[in-house]
Amino acid sequence: MSASQSAARRTVLKGAAALVGATGAGVTLAACSTGGNGASGSPAVPTAPVELGAAADVPVGGAKLFREGKVVVSCAEAGQYKAFSATCTHAGCVLDKIVEGEGSCPCHGSRFDVTTGKVLRGPATDPLPEVPVRAEGGKLIAG
Repeated sequence: MSASQSAARRTVLKGAAALVGATGAGVTLAACSTGGNGASGSPAVPTAPVELGAAADVPVGGAKLFREGKVVVSCAEAGQYKAFSATCTHAGCVLDKIVEGEGSCPCHGSRFDVTTGKVLRGPATDPLPEVPVRAEGGKLIAG
């Protein structure tokens, strides 16, 4: 193989390696996107009133995740509701469960206090945004 053929071969191999590296970076970035389990383009906070479900479903002293509405609602005292977006502030995934007052993000492990929205464990650094909520006719309305 001549020197020019060897140089051309190295150039082609370097280009292929760069292409594979760029594709790998795209896959890595996609893992932190909002696709699949995330917000899928919808806002983190309802922009119009959304009926979540029965107010009685939120226990006094507890909380309930309304995953379809992307809202978590807590109830400190009977009739006193507080709501937060259930969309993680790190990458937009929707919280998947509440355990002992902590909402957890399935994508990267962030945890939030469901009564205050405060970040308890990162990678998220911003708290969950508060969402207006009211009980009306036995139903919870967010937004």
